[in-house]
Amino acid sequence: MDSAVTGLILAGGEGRRMGGADKGLLDYRGKPLIAHVIERFAPQVGRLLISANRNLDAYRAFGYPVVCDAAVERCGPLAGIAAGLSACTTPWLAVVPCDCPTLPVDLVPRLMAGIGPGSLAIAATSAGTQPTFLLCRRDLLPTVEARLACGERKLMAWCRDQGAVTVDFPDAAAFRNLNTPDELTSGT
Repeated sequence: MDSAVTGLILAGGEGRRMGGADKGLLDYRGKPLIAHVIERFAPQVGRLLISANRNLDAYRAFGYPVVCDAAVERCGPLAGIAAGLSACTTPWLAVVPCDCPTLPVDLVPRLMAGIGPGSLAIAATSAGTQPTFLLCRRDLLPTVEARLACGERKLMAWCRDQGAVTVDFPDAAAFRNLNTPDELTSGT
């Protein structure tokens, strides 16, 4: 556990590919997807937050503070990250999505080791960059807010503009998101 890092689980999406279902609360192997993520992610951070925009009581039942997007319209992961940075009380914020039950148990330490003197690190695998798996300094909040204020929603564009470093992870399967009912059922 790194007490300098607050963790944020992004669970505020609309679940379009899941027929509008709240992905974090969907059952996967006997428990909600987000429960799998919490088990693997919480031990890596000093404090944990959940970013959600509906079913707030269900998310609060996991025992962690819930933060919501500032805008009524959903602006994607960047808005969730803004909410997390606003509530973050540590120098660093680590971010993961709620639909990746096999995320690496060493994600945060590896991102921290790879960030060097930078302010933002994102995971990368042989399958490409994984921008929703990131570690950033809390003081990047104004840059996220500025993006959202001008209508920009693209997470990867923000990452590039912040000079994000990529940290390689050997197991691409560890970053597999379960985005469709078939993926949820089969686990692939």
